[in-house]
Amino acid sequence: MILEIVSPEAKLFSGEVTAVTLPGVDGSFQILNNHAPIVSILEKGTVKIAAPKFSFSKDVASKFKKVNDQIYTLAITSGTIEMKDNKVIVLVD
Repeated sequence: MILEIVSPEAKLFSGEVTAVTLPGVDGSFQILNNHAPIVSILEKGTVKIAAPKFSFSKDVASKFKKVNDQIYTLAITSGTIEMKDNKVIVLVD
């Protein structure tokens, strides 16, 4: 599936991922390939991204923390998420 993470300042990430775990207001939840359509509000926490490979622009790479070669995390204060047609769009603060 395709994941896009966008902040008011810049597009932080865009690429093919295998899973994304998000901090929802009712607890953490994970989205996998072919997930049902969803719209949700996010709260302060960590977005965990699993992908076979990562590519970040130099100006935003410092925002991500490497867990291993296939997992990176991103701390957020709030946001929203939409999953539709195998594309996840995350708007974050």
